[in-house]
Amino acid sequence: MQASADSTRMDCLWSNWKCQAIDLLYWRDIKQTGIVFGSLLLLLFSLTQFSVVSVVAYLALAGLSATISFRIYKSVLQAVQKTDEGHPFKAYLEMEMNLSQDQIQKYTDCLQLYVNSTVKELRRLFLVQDLVDSLKFAVLMWLLTYVGALFNGLTLLIMAVVSMFTLPVVYDKYQAQIDQYLGLVRTHINTVVAKIQAKIPGAKRKAE
Repeated sequence: MQASADSTRMDCLWSNWKCQAIDLLYWRDIKQTGIVFGSLLLLLFSLTQFSVVSVVAYLALAGLSATISFRIYKSVLQAVQKTDEGHPFKAYLEMEMNLSQDQIQKYTDCLQLYVNSTVKELRRLFLVQDLVDSLKFAVLMWLLTYVGALFNGLTLLIMAVVSMFTLPVVYDKYQAQIDQYLGLVRTHINTVVAKIQAKIPGAKRKAE
């Protein structure tokens, strides 16, 4: 019963996180999304100027400065007003943060499933189980060599974050036009792939 309750609670929590993530990416709450988006960009731009250790240390110092100052302020305020409200962070200190064995097992199973599927897919591509898919993968890796020569990892990460917070809104606004152009591109790609499959021996899929 306890395991079933924990699983149900985790499913509800995961669903809640997904809804919150969608709300953030679609700017449903402009203030909240702006804070998250700005914080992520500030963190990434900081990493372009300072080392990871320095950024983590500065963030920890900023957090400690805020919490210590607030704790001292509340203590002085309670002394002046002669009240006994207790620790200002009592609610957070008493918050349950432990993961149960079932929750850990669930996350571990999900990670194992993801790793196994990734390894199987890479094995299929590198050992050329399907020639067309392996050629597509090779073209993708070739294009990534040019991307890597133009941008470093942090720059790509910044671009990914900006895209995450802008593309969903743009797609939601211009969905019909974007779907039309994507359909044309997809049709053209399928036509080219079909021609390649017809000309290269062994390139046709097993399903055919």
